[in-house]
Amino acid sequence: MSKEIQFAVIGGGSWATALVKMLCENVTRLNWYMRNDDAIAHIKKEQHNPNYLSSVEFNTQQLNLTSDINEAVKDADYVIFAIPSAFLKSSLDTLKVSLTDKTIFSAIKGIVPESSLIVGEHFNQYHNIPFEQIGVITGPCHAEEVALERLSYLTIACADEDRAKIMANHLSNHYITCKTTEDVIGTEYAAVLKNIYAIAAGIAHGLGYGDNFQSVLMSNAIREMKRFIKKRYKMKRNINDSAYLGDLLVTGYSVFSRNRMFGNMIGKGYTVKSAQMEMSMIAEGYYAAKSAYLINKQSEKKARTPIINAVYAILYENKNPKKVFLKLVDKLD
Repeated sequence: MSKEIQFAVIGGGSWATALVKMLCENVTRLNWYMRNDDAIAHIKKEQHNPNYLSSVEFNTQQLNLTSDINEAVKDADYVIFAIPSAFLKSSLDTLKVSLTDKTIFSAIKGIVPESSLIVGEHFNQYHNIPFEQIGVITGPCHAEEVALERLSYLTIACADEDRAKIMANHLSNHYITCKTTEDVIGTEYAAVLKNIYAIAAGIAHGLGYGDNFQSVLMSNAIREMKRFIKKRYKMKRNINDSAYLGDLLVTGYSVFSRNRMFGNMIGKGYTVKSAQMEMSMIAEGYYAAKSAYLINKQSEKKARTPIINAVYAILYENKNPKKVFLKLVDKLD
């Protein structure tokens, strides 16, 4: 009998919790790293994460819970990172175990601020992980609906088809359907950009724009996404596939979308700081807006990105949301 593949999940938030739930359907044991020792103690005693998706009950016999990232990674064959992009570098700085013999999958929907790279490129350039050992887990899928076991879809991207299939097989179950793709860079950029567009959708809602405008905004957003990704990495892809358009729509419209919620608060008059303090979870789109704006601005091959520019102006230049959106309206079609 072949040895069971060992998985490690890095992160203690809602998406990490959802991934652990999915994996527990298919593996006998996995390593789960989170920084919070109190949360670990709670899970061991009460069988659920006290801070995220608390309705999900775990068989703790399946879990090796640890606040030592080295312990979690050491014996793992596949390591899934599901922490905010802003904390990735600090977490990796504490890692002494080599990653070069591991398969790395990112479930992070953000750009690493210190390197201005998507997560896959960051692992390749700064940790010498070959691209064929790097993959991405994207939606359209909200962790909250995984907790409720509502039918959901994932896209598993990896240049190595076998690795993509292995990850897909271990995440699939009666409520999760997985498809695979080789477009690692495109799907990862899409996962980053959709959070920015969800903030835009939230701002629009907070300002009082209705469903008619939202549909125009989302229509323009998917075309803007296509232009941006094409400038970063040109390959044959259908931007209307679920990994791109589907993920954009669920993030832009869902009541579970923290980025839309964040944008809605900004549209209603919250300052960026007060909106961040009000939310218990991080809105990745806040960091992504700055990174995407600067990447495009500094690129020799610039894409036309009026929505990204508008969100950046509101979040980082303290521009009035109402005035910015009045100008944005004229740039949409």
